[in-house]
Amino acid sequence: MDKIMVSIVCITYNHEQFIADAIDGFLMQKTNFDFEILIHDDASTDKTADIIKKYELKFPNIIKPIYQKENQYSKGIKVVDLNWKRAKGKYIALCEGDDYWSDPFKLQKQVDYMENNSDCTLCTHAVEKVTINKVRIGYERPYDRDIKAPTTDLILGGGYFVGTTSLLFPRNLIESTPDFYLNASVGDYPLQIYLASKGYAYYMNEVMGAYRIGVEGSWSQRQINGNDKREKQIYHTEQVINMLEGFNKYTNYKYNDAIIKKKNYYYFKIALLKKDWKMVRISKYYQSAGFKDKVTMFIKMYFPSYKQQLFRNLINKNLKEFRSENRNLS
Repeated sequence: MDKIMVSIVCITYNHEQFIADAIDGFLMQKTNFDFEILIHDDASTDKTADIIKKYELKFPNIIKPIYQKENQYSKGIKVVDLNWKRAKGKYIALCEGDDYWSDPFKLQKQVDYMENNSDCTLCTHAVEKVTINKVRIGYERPYDRDIKAPTTDLILGGGYFVGTTSLLFPRNLIESTPDFYLNASVGDYPLQIYLASKGYAYYMNEVMGAYRIGVEGSWSQRQINGNDKREKQIYHTEQVINMLEGFNKYTNYKYNDAIIKKKNYYYFKIALLKKDWKMVRISKYYQSAGFKDKVTMFIKMYFPSYKQQLFRNLINKNLKEFRSENRNLS
């Protein structure tokens, strides 16, 4: 192969139902440059590794897997970091083993933009949300047009503001990452805001990939399942607050207003998870809410399965309020 332009980084675990879709989405890319496919199988206990091996035999110069014998995630190791440390491309594109790309020109479109705009440090696009059987249930589509996305939007939107499977960014930016990222308990959210802060993020309003909802064993499913799910969610939220404080210091408080607003949201979320009605009532989210919303907050505090839409609504409210208050801040 000539010089590699893009390293496709894919982490997978027990994705035998889905991994072929992911790999087919990589292989169908039509580009005027070379790319490599770096797959990290984290000691799957199903047939995921066998499926990867079949593709590896057909495309040995493109597909470069790692087959772990022991699960690295369970040891607290960030497996995506292990994978992209061996990347050779100028850019890195992300797609987990249960997601897939749907546009054969996705990489070409993103690379063309990045090559023509050297100050762009993150390129994203719209993503379709589907069930495990590919039934469309919605979109991760934060804007209705192509746009330079303000870093404050990514801060306020959280890790789900743009789809992870849409991310493409320069490899040199993750060769030495700051402490706030290294110490974070999750990778998507700190990665997005870190990359955006190094230049700017560009969003393409085209659906070029899909994110599967409800996959057993996924990070989101682990957070909402199990007897200790509330404790997991509280711990995770506290860790995100710590990450934002680290990012605030790293960027010399450039985005302080947005970070304070986001932290207040997370404090409110923790109060709900802890069923601390006193803290909920003194929060500005409760005080600014109408009667119907206040009743909803009370009900959802005691019926946790209904909380997700409330949190999503609050994120959207955060964004709208901040944009109206800080129209010129990016």
